[in-house]
Amino acid sequence: MPGQLTLLDAPSLWYRAFHGVPESVTAPDGSPVNAVRGTLDMISRIVRDTRPARLVACLDLDWRPAFRVAAVPSYKSHRLTENGAEAEPESLGPQVAVLLEVVQALGIVTAGVEGYEADDVLGTLVTRETGAVDVVTGDRDLFQLVRDDGPVRVLYTVDKLRAYDEAAVTAKYGIPGRAYADFAVLRGDPSDGLPGVKGVGEKTAAALVGRFGTVEKIVQALDEGVTDGFPAGCRAKLEAARDYLAVGPAVTRVVRDLPVPPLDDRLPRAPADPERLVELADRWGLDSPLERMLAALETARAG
Repeated sequence: MPGQLTLLDAPSLWYRAFHGVPESVTAPDGSPVNAVRGTLDMISRIVRDTRPARLVACLDLDWRPAFRVAAVPSYKSHRLTENGAEAEPESLGPQVAVLLEVVQALGIVTAGVEGYEADDVLGTLVTRETGAVDVVTGDRDLFQLVRDDGPVRVLYTVDKLRAYDEAAVTAKYGIPGRAYADFAVLRGDPSDGLPGVKGVGEKTAAALVGRFGTVEKIVQALDEGVTDGFPAGCRAKLEAARDYLAVGPAVTRVVRDLPVPPLDDRLPRAPADPERLVELADRWGLDSPLERMLAALETARAG
């Protein structure tokens, strides 16, 4: 048996680390390393506490894919700079480069596909996995991957790495986890520039998903003149949003069939490049977080 797989939504982790650890945490030369140290410590904690047999850090190779922008032009548009690049804190980009070097030297495998987000890589790897998977993220859209068979859980960084199974998602939103993408289309998500259906809030969206299941089935019910199951006044709001309902799912649903090659995702038994790891530790003042990481990897390998 290949053993339990943990998938890291790497961009989500380093953004959370950047905003959760003060920029006053610096390297010997004064460069901020708050995102680097915070991300390494988060991964160490996950590995130590859950002891996976396999580990993959999933990457955005396109943070705003063309197919999602074509579907809903407002998708993440509020994060654009005047020149069309992603708006991010000035010191974060250099830290991401350092972090990826450290991950490579440790021997933790990464995966990304041109033109797609980390979410889509996660969706693909979850879909092709037959055993247990933990998805580590602060992106609630990935609740759509949760299922009890497998099982697939989300370790939600926004909630202190609480493990969300199907029951936990249902308790939080009143829907099955696998229906989260359709729920998000209806309710909208300002953090992604997703408008939602005007006048449809969280409770109404949950009721619609609970009754019909998917956006497509809601539209089918509109086409067939069905009135049962629509909250009062909701049918007219959905009729007015038909164009949006036709394209919204392309934004919220993760792609599940990307050409991700087979990965040697076994937890590293030793650093892949120990000399480079020592250089990086010295250059960026990472001795303590790397000691914790190596101890966590040893603990996980010991079972």
